[in-house]
Amino acid sequence: MEELLRTTLEGFPLVVLIGIAAFTLYTLSKGADILVDEAVALSVKWGIPKMIIGATVVSLGTTLPEAAVSVGAALQGNPDLALGNAVGSVICDTALIIGIASFVAPLTIDKSITNRQGWLQLGAGFLLVGVSIPWLHLDTIFSGNGSISQLIGFGFVALLIVYLVTSVKSVKKIEGMGELVGEIAESEKASSVVVVLKLIAGTAIIIVSSKILIPSVAIVAVRIGIPQSIIAATLVAFGTSLPELVTAITAAKKGHGELAIGNIIGADILNVLFVVGVSASVTGKGLVVPSVFFTFQFPVMLLALMVFRTSTIIAKKAITRRYGAVLLALYIVYIVVSFT
Repeated sequence: MEELLRTTLEGFPLVVLIGIAAFTLYTLSKGADILVDEAVALSVKWGIPKMIIGATVVSLGTTLPEAAVSVGAALQGNPDLALGNAVGSVICDTALIIGIASFVAPLTIDKSITNRQGWLQLGAGFLLVGVSIPWLHLDTIFSGNGSISQLIGFGFVALLIVYLVTSVKSVKKIEGMGELVGEIAESEKASSVVVVLKLIAGTAIIIVSSKILIPSVAIVAVRIGIPQSIIAATLVAFGTSLPELVTAITAAKKGHGELAIGNIIGADILNVLFVVGVSASVTGKGLVVPSVFFTFQFPVMLLALMVFRTSTIIAKKAITRRYGAVLLALYIVYIVVSFT
């Protein structure tokens, strides 16, 4: 089936392929929106506090497009697409989305959340780089490839479980985190059966869209001569990060900047532990890390995380446009350099 789909796509002209990729990016985001909204509605019906859903399920749900694309890419033999999408999403979430949201309204900082979760966010970035480095062959780090083994992938998944459990326990003491989420769950009053069916539909949309998106992007990359890792870290990463963007803007508009901050921090952590972890776990040989990641992608990712972390430390009450402008400028430079 997948081979038939790829063969069919290869027969389309470049413009049509770009249109297909853009449409599937849109459906990926809509599928994630449906999944998150219905998960919130179902959790409310079952008596699970909204604040816990906002701090865990929302971040997990908005990361599903990245996971769907990356896992599919890994299974189809495109490890640079899988890793590039995860790393690019961290850069997009941290620099572009926080930057845009801060221009909509100041993003209120809950110091207790950012001081606890922010270091985990930064640590996850350094952990990803650390496990990718070929420590036994450091002389080839900028000319050869690194790797993330299947065993490390399983380790990331184990850390993911620990992170989610500890987050649920700690977030019980935080008030107000789920208010916005409850507001955007339009089907909160629907029956449980309807909510479950919509949740399944959202999941199906994500899976089908990712199946079409991966070969479309791969074919486009080959035709225009751009490495798949660059395409993954820009176009695909932005498209699969749209749920985070919508959530952040909505949160900023309604005066819940702390929810936007928390969602992005959680999404960054999940991009490492969930997206990379599962992608490496489903392949026997793990993920290959192209040398371009050590010379460009990883440095930009760590810089974005450090700038954001510094901003949350320096800012007294909120991430304002001043801090957002720095992050936006970083993302613009990243995009320009990626395509030159």
